[in-house]
Amino acid sequence: MPTKITYYAIVNEFSSRDRPGGVIRRVQDDEGQEDQAFTRNLKWEHSPLLYSYERGNMDNKFYEISEDEANQIVERIRRTVAGQQ
Repeated sequence: MPTKITYYAIVNEFSSRDRPGGVIRRVQDDEGQEDQAFTRNLKWEHSPLLYSYERGNMDNKFYEISEDEANQIVERIRRTVAGQQ
């Protein structure tokens, strides 16, 4: 199975679909799947958020987005962390 990556925008009461609070990607391959969030450490790190959402935790909402949209969110996070908002 080739690697499949699906991206999701994270939206909660402090963000919106136009300006998501973050981004998660689900990486699926022959080894299984892993969910990773792009963090304020400026790297992709394991995250239980999407799994938790699928099990009924509605603290955040997740919307499937394109890789380009995910890259835009990542760049916004990079600018925010660097203080260039």
